[in-house]
Amino acid sequence: MTILPTLKSLTVAAAILASTSAFALAKDVHIGIWAGGTGPNDVYRLDAIDIAAQQLQREAALKGEDLKIIVDKKAYSGWDDFKQALTLAAEAKTAPNIVVSGHEDIAPWSQAGLIVPIEDYVDLDSWPLSDIYENLLKIASYNGAVYGIPQDAESRPMFFWKPYMKAIGYSDADLDALPQSVQDGKYTMKNLLEDAKKMQDKGLVQAGYGFYPRPSNGPDYWQFYTSFGGTMEEDGKLVFDKAAMTRTYQFFADAVKSGVTKKNHIGMPADQWWKEVATGKAGIWDAGTWHYARLVNQEGLKDFFGNVIFTLIPAGEGGKANTLTHPLVYLVTAGHDKEDTEIAAQLIKIASEPRTNALHAIKSAHLGISKSESSVDFYSADRWAREATERLLPHANAMPNNSDFGKYWNIMWKNLEASWTGAKTVDAAIGDTESELKSTLGDKIVIR
Repeated sequence: MTILPTLKSLTVAAAILASTSAFALAKDVHIGIWAGGTGPNDVYRLDAIDIAAQQLQREAALKGEDLKIIVDKKAYSGWDDFKQALTLAAEAKTAPNIVVSGHEDIAPWSQAGLIVPIEDYVDLDSWPLSDIYENLLKIASYNGAVYGIPQDAESRPMFFWKPYMKAIGYSDADLDALPQSVQDGKYTMKNLLEDAKKMQDKGLVQAGYGFYPRPSNGPDYWQFYTSFGGTMEEDGKLVFDKAAMTRTYQFFADAVKSGVTKKNHIGMPADQWWKEVATGKAGIWDAGTWHYARLVNQEGLKDFFGNVIFTLIPAGEGGKANTLTHPLVYLVTAGHDKEDTEIAAQLIKIASEPRTNALHAIKSAHLGISKSESSVDFYSADRWAREATERLLPHANAMPNNSDFGKYWNIMWKNLEASWTGAKTVDAAIGDTESELKSTLGDKIVIR
């Protein structure tokens, strides 16, 4: 967690108190908020700001101030259309006051002047912000400044279809012990491919359905690189570990060669993938913790815990069991009146209170952002939230907030896909990755 110096804390607190005098004059304040990657289970990304607005208005009224906040909300189910719309709005000076996006956008958007550090408008040493997990606030920071407030947390575990695991020889006790076995490095990526093959050999799933990973590009694939010993960033510089990336590419090439993953798996329709993992057509797959909500609510998997067990991503050669967290963050945009930005920041702070954030966590099957959220009865009584928080979050890493990471990501993914489909050998894909990284990033990346 970035701890503000005492002087700065007092300065920010004084500025916030001074700004309340403006509320009395701001009779109708319009606060726009846009959220990317937001579907029907994620409405509290927006609605929490509504709740916060009601609270702030009531507080203002009790102080004799006339404040009316109109929250203009817009959800985007996709990411590309959201980011394109935001870029165009920023150019036209019509950007919303608040955006909800992935933490990896902080570096490029701050450099472009699209967002401002939220630490300039809120006191991070006061509750509830002081209670947010330190690693999440670190992920929401860039160049020594806290730009965003985590809107949620999540992890990306490995899922196993329990009836099939039993059918290939696992007892209930074995399955209960599997998460710890994965954490301890006793159950590895090698074991995973072996079990996927056993499921197919027994006719439990069709060929190519033993291991059924995410069917599109996404942050998930970086946790496999970590699993095989890779490092994404070190001392502020990106890192390409050739040996770890070779093992990562080889893992997926081996999955295809052994027949447990389809050669043409990448690019399949998302709805098809959802239906197949929810109905037991696939044996083992990786996905996000928020997938629980869709599996149960939209895909009809009612007895989730009777059918599915989840673990960290198992360790591969040279690495360790891990998971990746990719928190979305509340960000305040540049180019607005100071008073409006102060109000927007205060709404974010109120929306981050444990009971309010728990509404989003439970509805969307995300994880809490603060220590005290786990003590909220509504949150702790939910089995998924409780077990996922305890099992996954302590072992989570994140992609770096580095403005050049997107270039690294594109090169890594393009060559992973090529080695997966057989368009390139693993060695050729690694060689091309190295060459492209050198020519694109130069001394901005360490190659070892």
